[in-house]
Amino acid sequence: MLYALFLEFSEKFSALNVFQYLTFRSICAVLTSLVVSLAVGPYMIRKLQIKQIDQTIREDGPPTHFDKVGTPTMGGLLILAAVIASTLLWSDLSNRYVWIALFVFAAFGLVGFWDDYKKLIDKNPRGMGSLNKILGQSVAAVIAAYWLYSTQQTPEETTLIIPFFKDVAIPLGGWFLITTYLVVVGSSNAVNLTDGLDGLAILPTVLVAGALGVFCYLSGNAVFSEYLGIPNLPGTGEVLIFCAALVGAGLGFLWFNTYPAQVFMGDIGSLSLGAALGIVAVMVRQELVLFIMGGIFVLETVSVILQVASFKLTGKRIFRMAPIHHHFELKGWPEPKVIVRFWLISVVLVLIGLATLKIR
Repeated sequence: MLYALFLEFSEKFSALNVFQYLTFRSICAVLTSLVVSLAVGPYMIRKLQIKQIDQTIREDGPPTHFDKVGTPTMGGLLILAAVIASTLLWSDLSNRYVWIALFVFAAFGLVGFWDDYKKLIDKNPRGMGSLNKILGQSVAAVIAAYWLYSTQQTPEETTLIIPFFKDVAIPLGGWFLITTYLVVVGSSNAVNLTDGLDGLAILPTVLVAGALGVFCYLSGNAVFSEYLGIPNLPGTGEVLIFCAALVGAGLGFLWFNTYPAQVFMGDIGSLSLGAALGIVAVMVRQELVLFIMGGIFVLETVSVILQVASFKLTGKRIFRMAPIHHHFELKGWPEPKVIVRFWLISVVLVLIGLATLKIR
């Protein structure tokens, strides 16, 4: 909105030309979503407390988690509001990638909202049910995949890029629809599984979103993409604004979610954030790099899969509890130690992901 307004008046007021630059608007997007989060956060937390929309704790969970009873949840509403507002204000709304990213973000947020509503308002411990949840996610992911596929302008938009190899790329054709579905739904549920400790999921999400923003900027720039040997994907640069909004909103939410948390994001936050990372990675053709940078999310997901498979096949558990962050808690690690160490691992993995830009 503001981008179009400033662009219209830039001929009369040359100072407004600065808003044509993606880098400047991305800074504005970070600051806008951050300010919205910090300003609205206290009000939203009070409202959630008044309505007694608070966290339920599993009886078989770590004993230390019983102190979290009564902490308000569904704080992901704050993240959604800040990201959507900031993106609409600072991005070029004629860009299809921006609308696809917003659609996925909002649609998965809606699924998460309904699941949280059923759990916390209707007091149904199953929420909307696993089948209904995956169905809702699937519909949104398939629509986004087809939207991207049907509007592609170059073959590179549906080509799988192999990191660390300069000239290795696999044309996916119709398989693009399946890989996109798996990446978006898988990423969404992976972040959801990771969101079990105060601040554990949100900072890795911020780090990965920031790194994906770098890929967006470089992929959308013909000069930089040619120099780095990555596909030039015109229009993806504008998604940097969306990624910047994710960073700002995530940092703002972390202000309230850091240990000891004043609010939890709930499924509305974790499902939408995970899906956002997945769809952006698909847009810039960096699905495998997302696998690297989001290694914490992958580890959490694999730990659950292994735990369930082992128990069903042998009757024995591999970990004391899954996802794996609970395993370390039950081993005696204080919650802040688990959180910070997982954060540090995320920093390293994101740096490795960014290194793929040059190591080819």
